[in-house]
Amino acid sequence: MVILGLTGSIGMGKTTAAAMLRRCGIPVHDADATVHRLLGARGAAVAAVEASFPGVVRNGAVDRPALARRVFGDPVQLKRLEAILHPLVRRAERRFLARATAAQAPVVVLDVPLLFETGADRRCDATIVVSAPRFLQRARVLRRPDMTPDRLAAIEARQMPDAEKRRRADFVVRTGGDRRATLRALIRIVKVMRRCAGCGCRGDA
Repeated sequence: MVILGLTGSIGMGKTTAAAMLRRCGIPVHDADATVHRLLGARGAAVAAVEASFPGVVRNGAVDRPALARRVFGDPVQLKRLEAILHPLVRRAERRFLARATAAQAPVVVLDVPLLFETGADRRCDATIVVSAPRFLQRARVLRRPDMTPDRLAAIEARQMPDAEKRRRADFVVRTGGDRRATLRALIRIVKVMRRCAGCGCRGDA
């Protein structure tokens, strides 16, 4: 089984790319969605988060904006939160991979926003970075509810620059134009990886 890592900076189109891969029949593990479940009602991280950040739980779920206000801009508090969440996300990832192995899936995708920053790329056979022009990235992100230039800057400060991600990637998929072109690029990558499944080789799209 070939493990593909999928990543990209905020607003680069990673969510759209992951959805396209799912429609192609590729199992995708979404690290962000896992975090949402962990922090949601009766989530496995709720009790630990409340113990470390008292007052951020409402009606059995973590109030994400309240938690964000506690950790953004504070590296010590952010590290404390990551120490709670990262092991639980890894556990969910291992369960996903075990199910995919049992189902004999030839290719799976790990959708991880901080793939390179956290070293998760070392668990992958190849990596895909989605990228778009800077002006388009900012326009996409600043259309989001409650997003401001300052918040965007804080998020980007945690992320590896797009140029460095592209340099490290095995495949770069451009998302600034026709969605059909993005889909075709992803299909080419999947075809290459399916040929590589089980043989240990790596190819170019």
